[in-house]
Amino acid sequence: MSAQKLFFAGSGGQGIILMGQMTTYAAMYEGKETTYYPSYGPEMRGGTANCTVVVSDRPISSPLIYDADCVVAMNLPSLLKFERMVKPGGVLLLNTSIISQRPSRADITVHDVPVNELAKELGSARVANMIMLGAIVRSTGVVSRDSILKVMEKTFTGSKAKLIDLNIGAFDFWKPSAQ
Repeated sequence: MSAQKLFFAGSGGQGIILMGQMTTYAAMYEGKETTYYPSYGPEMRGGTANCTVVVSDRPISSPLIYDADCVVAMNLPSLLKFERMVKPGGVLLLNTSIISQRPSRADITVHDVPVNELAKELGSARVANMIMLGAIVRSTGVVSRDSILKVMEKTFTGSKAKLIDLNIGAFDFWKPSAQ
């Protein structure tokens, strides 16, 4: 494995930062080198939020990236601003629940993931980010499902332990369509 560069973007409250953290911790469980670089506005909800995750089998010189193997766009402003970051041949994951505009590029793989609708099917709008995290892992292979499950067990403790099964179900819910 050479380095995989991922960029997660959306607005505060969509779980962008948590997706990046969980991917980073899963990579650490696997003994991989990883960096995590969050960026968010001062607002708790509704402001911009994004993060960069780099996972490699060798030391990483910088957490900053200018092109990505995978970009996650959870809202339209993120698609418009960060679509250009996807390397040719890379993956763009779109939250098509709120993004109706199509990407302008034909040199990338685009996966439509209607996370809000899928989360409603599962009975909880709060698991939309876990559905997208599952899509990221299945689309890129950056970390394993087992490593993510270990991270969930460490993340959802105490009174949140009852949420583990729901989040695992959300993580496993999306399946890519045949292309």
